[in-house]
Amino acid sequence: MSELRPGVIFDVDGTLLDTNYLHVLSWWQAMNDAGHQDVAMSDIHRAIGIASEGLTEHLLGTEDEKAIEAHSERYEALRDQVTAFPRAADLVRACGRRGLTPVLATSGKEEDLEWMLPAIGAGDDFAGTTTSSDVGEGKPAPDLLTTAMEEHRLDPARTVAVGDTVWDVKAAKKAGIACIAVLSGGISEAELREAGADEVYDDPADLLEHLGESLVGRLTD
Repeated sequence: MSELRPGVIFDVDGTLLDTNYLHVLSWWQAMNDAGHQDVAMSDIHRAIGIASEGLTEHLLGTEDEKAIEAHSERYEALRDQVTAFPRAADLVRACGRRGLTPVLATSGKEEDLEWMLPAIGAGDDFAGTTTSSDVGEGKPAPDLLTTAMEEHRLDPARTVAVGDTVWDVKAAKKAGIACIAVLSGGISEAELREAGADEVYDDPADLLEHLGESLVGRLTD
């Protein structure tokens, strides 16, 4: 059996791609399409990061397939506006140059990788990917992260998750790994710290600038 490797598991929405507010808008439209006119955008924003089935249950008290399907359709119409955060691809490459194994782990489906990877601009720099298609339960359950570590031979003691929501942080804590949070998804530092984030940076560029002194930089010490 090969030796376990140090790694960095990257979330996508709000972490590498500036998509959280596009998701808020498309979920708000979807809720209205499904007959739920009383769901506030602020509540939707704080639910972003939960897998679709869990998100509707979190907001409505029950899973709503009509809303989930409507969100997919509404988001599809906004997808041409998706952009990567500045230096997001550079951050992924820098992790690889440090001898770490960069893995992408998203609550999106496997087919979403076809547009996500080109949008990030670092598709070839990821050692592997894990999606909701590979797990039974999405965030805040730890499945996405534990599966990513198992599939890509990552050492939990030397692996850091990078995300932008309290759900990313909670999933990392349940998976038993450290978590760096970024503010680029629109969640406050206080909320992320309260959820258990070990470090907080403004965005991928800020983390890259301080990479050597961060938890990521210390993984290979």
